[in-house]
Amino acid sequence: MAFEELKENAENIHDQVHAYIESNVSYYKLRGFKVAMKSTTMILKFTLILLCFGMVLLFCSIAAAFAIGVALDSYALGFLIVGGIYLISTGLLFLVKDKIIEGPILEKFSEIFFND
Repeated sequence: MAFEELKENAENIHDQVHAYIESNVSYYKLRGFKVAMKSTTMILKFTLILLCFGMVLLFCSIAAAFAIGVALDSYALGFLIVGGIYLISTGLLFLVKDKIIEGPILEKFSEIFFND
C-alpha cells in the first residue's frame, strides 16, 4: 500500500514538473515576443522620425544654400558653404559618436530587455 502511494506521488510530481516546464517555456516565448515587438516598434518609430527630419533638413539646406547664393551672387558658393557646414558637423559628430549615439541606444534597449 505504501508503494502504491509512493508511485502515485511520483507520477503526480512528474506531471507537475512537466506542467511547470511547459508554462516556463510559454512564458519565455511570450517575453521574447514582447521584447522583439518593443524593439521593432522603437526602431520603426525612430526610422520614421529620422526620415521626416531628413526631408525637413534637405529642404531647409536647399533654401539656405539658395539664400546664401543670392547674398553672395553665386549659387555655387552658397551650396559649397552649406556643404562645408555639414562637413564640419559630421566631423564633430564623428568625434563624439560614442556619447551621443551608442550610450542612449544601449540604455534604451537595456531598459526594454531587462525591465519587466
